[in-house]
Formats: sequence, C-alpha cells, structure tokens
Amino acid sequence: MGLALGVRHVQGLFLLPITLDRGWSRETFGLAMAVQNLTWGIVQPFTGMIADRFGSAKVIAGGLVFYAVGLFLMSQASTPSAFIWSAGVCIGIALSGTSFGAVYGALSRLVAPERRSWALGLAGAIGGLGQFAMVPTAYGLMGAWGWSGAIVVLAVAMALLLPLALPLKDQEQTGSMRAADIPMSTAIREAFNHPGFWLLNLGFLACGFQLAFVATHLPAYLLDKGMRPGDAITALAIIALTNIFGTYCFGLLGARYSRKYLLAGIYLVRTCAMALFVIVPLNPLSVYMFSAVMGFVWLGTVPLTNGLMAQVFGVRYITTLFGFVFCGHQLGAFLGVWLGGYVFEATKSYDIIWLGAMALGVLAAALHLPIDDREILRQSIPKAYA
Repeated sequence: MGLALGVRHVQGLFLLPITLDRGWSRETFGLAMAVQNLTWGIVQPFTGMIADRFGSAKVIAGGLVFYAVGLFLMSQASTPSAFIWSAGVCIGIALSGTSFGAVYGALSRLVAPERRSWALGLAGAIGGLGQFAMVPTAYGLMGAWGWSGAIVVLAVAMALLLPLALPLKDQEQTGSMRAADIPMSTAIREAFNHPGFWLLNLGFLACGFQLAFVATHLPAYLLDKGMRPGDAITALAIIALTNIFGTYCFGLLGARYSRKYLLAGIYLVRTCAMALFVIVPLNPLSVYMFSAVMGFVWLGTVPLTNGLMAQVFGVRYITTLFGFVFCGHQLGAFLGVWLGGYVFEATKSYDIIWLGAMALGVLAAALHLPIDDREILRQSIPKAYA
C-alpha cells in the first residue's frame, strides 16, 4: 500500500515534464489523472465484492499486476488516448486492488475489534511512509533516467512486490460477527437504506476533491507563483511525512472518541489551512507550514471512515461497503483533478478551485454531524435462507 499510494502521490511531479515533452496541455494530463480516480472509485465496489468472496490476497496480487502493466504502458504512451487508458483506466483498476479498500478490509477481519482502529491507523502510517520515501525517489529517478525511465523502474518495483500479497489471506472470524449470517445483497441493501451511509459518501466526495487537487496541481501552482522546483518537492515530502503521524494518531483517536466528530474536525482544519494558504504571502515558510498541516490531516479520514463503517455495519462485507463509499471519494477526486486543469486552462489561475475546495470542506464537516453511528442490530438469518 505504501508503494501504491506513493506512486500515486508523486504523479504531480510528472505533470510538467510529460506535458512539455509530449506537447500536451495540463487539461490532458489532468483528465488522465481524473479518469484514474474515477475508475478507481467505480471499480472499488467490485474488487471489494471479489475480496469479500474469494479473499483479499488474490485482489491485491491482481492489483499489483495491473499497476506494473499500467505504469509501463504509461511510460510508452505517445497520444492522449493511450495516456488516458494506461495512466487513467489501468492504474485506476490497480489502485482499487492495492490501496485502502483491499488492505483495510483484510486487516478489519484479521485484527480483533478492540485493536482494529490501531491497526488501521498503523497501516495508514506505513502507507504514508511509502509516500514520503517516494518523493525523493521519484525525483532522483527522473534526474537519472528521465520521466519515462523513472516510470519503468516503478513498474518493475510493483511487479517485484507480488509475494507481499500472500500474508493477507483472510482468516475466518470466530465469535460474534454481525454480518456473517446475511447474504451480500442484503448487506448492500441495508447500507443503501441507512442515511448515514449516504452522508459518508457525500463527505468523502469533499475529501477526494481536496486531496486529488492538491496532490496533482500543487507543484505546478507553486512553480507558476515563482517558487523553486525544490520547494514543490519539499512540499510533497512534508505532506507525506506528517501524514505518517497524522494517520496513526487519528487511528488511535478513533478508538477513544466519536469517529464522526473527528472526521468533521479534519475537514474544518483542512478548510482553515487552505484559506490561510491563499491569503498569506507565498514564501517557503508558508508553503511548508501549509504542507505540514494538510499532511497531518491528509489520510486520517480513511481509517476513521473505514472504522465507522465497521462500527455500524460489521466487517463481513466491509470491503464491499467501503468500496461504495469510496466511489464518492473518487468522484470528488475526478472533479478536483480535472476541474483543476480545466479551470487553469480557462482562467490561467487556480483561485476558483481553491475556493471550491474550501466550500466543500465546510459542507463535509456539517454532513458528518447528524450521522447515526450506532451499531445495526440484526435478527439472525438461518443459513438455509442466507
């Protein structure tokens, strides 16, 4: 998960080299990244169903294969359509099998309930460590072999990780398992009829919009404002570094405090950080402080949202249900990446997108407050009918 998220985290570093080399607009690159995010979201429920039915290890192994192939084809793409199919569709499918949904779903079933929040936070922190390490790695690879060669090296690294899927074979749960005696269709219908499920979807949409926009367009935004390339590299590195501590801390806090209130707080902190970032004079200190705050609340939403889903609906079909909620996240990511490029090409500025990201943050915080986070009580269904 660290390498999968790390490669995704540094894709903004490739925006200018690829567009300048190929003669494409930023909107073309942004559209490919937007398709990647949308594909990730659309496919996630289906990879979740496969993981819940046949085990997470198979899904993760398949995701690594798609990632390696997608990166290699991305490095060779010479037309916008080929770039969209490789960097967009293929890697989008890969992310659905190598990131939060598959890994967190496996851990939710492998770890006892009282330690689940800690485990998800720790996994997210290690994933953040991969993101942090990938920033200087990708920059160094581009300096040595160019952007195309760097992507090929990353493709080989993905293929070499295949054996790491084996330890994540799901184990049978013992004792009470709230959704073990109902079929998948019933669990999905039950979630769709729960108002909190849709509030989580809408809130997660704001999360995806904010993170995808910042990760993809922040380096170019800083360069447009006259900052040094090193400042953009450092900003992404700081985001990844502080994300390690933030994700772990929110995993621990989720075991002690209301997850929905923690989620609302994260969205408000992000909004305040963005507002200050666009208001105060831009200099290395303001960039680094913004990156540190954003990084600390970067992916803390994911273990909290996954934990809230498990708290309400149980863990039997957690990968499938989280996949549906993640659709909202990735729809927001699609809009954040694509609109970032579209609005910039139309106005030569990112100001409108910054304002939109702030408005969505306030809305997301408000949407989480009325969520009913009580455990659903079910009547046991005889296995003959399940």
